[in-house]
Amino acid sequence: MKKIILLGAGHIGLAIARRLHGCGDYEVLALDRDARALAPLAQLGVASAQADFDDSARLPALLAGADAVVNALPWHMATTVAEAARAAGVHYFDLTEDVHATRRIMQLAQDAETAFMPQCGLAPGFVGIAAHHLAQGFDDIAEIKMRVGALPEFPTNEIKYNLTWSVDGLVNEYCHPCEAIRDGALQEMQPLEGLEHFSIDGVEYEAFNTSGGLGTLCATLAGRAANLDYKSVRYPGHRDRLRFLLEELRLKERPELLKDILRRAVPATMQDVVLVFVTVSGMRGGQFQQRVFSRKVFAGEGGGAYESAIQITTAAGVCAAVDLFFAGRLAQRGFIRQEELALPELLANRFGCAYAGPEDGRRQRYTVAVQSTGDQHDSSTAGSGLRQLAA
Repeated sequence: MKKIILLGAGHIGLAIARRLHGCGDYEVLALDRDARALAPLAQLGVASAQADFDDSARLPALLAGADAVVNALPWHMATTVAEAARAAGVHYFDLTEDVHATRRIMQLAQDAETAFMPQCGLAPGFVGIAAHHLAQGFDDIAEIKMRVGALPEFPTNEIKYNLTWSVDGLVNEYCHPCEAIRDGALQEMQPLEGLEHFSIDGVEYEAFNTSGGLGTLCATLAGRAANLDYKSVRYPGHRDRLRFLLEELRLKERPELLKDILRRAVPATMQDVVLVFVTVSGMRGGQFQQRVFSRKVFAGEGGGAYESAIQITTAAGVCAAVDLFFAGRLAQRGFIRQEELALPELLANRFGCAYAGPEDGRRQRYTVAVQSTGDQHDSSTAGSGLRQLAA
């Protein structure tokens, strides 16, 4: 049984613990500075302890003896934890969308005896795996568009948004430059630019540049893709209101104040939907063609717990990465890009199948074992949990 140390027992950490512990193949120890965050894990039978992550000198000792660490802490802790993982000699997985942190982790991994696999969530993460898969078989790639939204299913406020995930991550992606490929050259685009509108299933959306969603795909497809970009999907009007806050009120210069405003004024919701929409256009067999991957994942009941769509999709990504790594399906040392995961393998995985559609030939089910009671709960993201978009 592999020993996993999970750092962070928040919204996403709980979902990760539920899967890794519940499958019975991993011994999970969850660490968090907040005892209240750890309390729900006790009901699952997950071992937990309070820990202070601010003391970076003590972090390697906390990780020592584990097979891997899964970092579900805020993005600004990615580099610190990765350095501790390197010092402790344990494999490293995280969910970060921060470009600079990922570059530092790549440096740490260069001559390491262990593996470093950041960006294992939804975006970056799953969307890059889907885009890379679609791109295979093209002789020339003219354009790759990656669009992802974590949205409230029932928006009611002025910004047409509810908090569905980390406020720290949200502000980070709205405020930092965005990588893209334009006319074959790597470029940095400004966040909140590149506004576009589209509709799916009769629902109107907008999309605009945000930071970090591409992961390492620009480097992987350099020289192959003429154009490649990532944009966050929101309901129409959201971008203009956020631009007013960030630029006209200059809250971009005061990110902590902005986070405080969002936490106090914008309610969180567990009734959300995750939209993934990827298109690849280019030459295949002498014809100009387009391939599309499209999913909608909804919040739903599973394993005796109601989970939001962002919990389902993010936990599915990182748990599948850990699972496939220990199954020997990935390199066992150095830096691992998300797109090194094969999409068919991920969709067939017991955790990654949360993303599977009807055409993938498998029901979207996983089993969560609540060991404290001995009960087996069949958890499903089928039906209300996952609905296939028309491609």
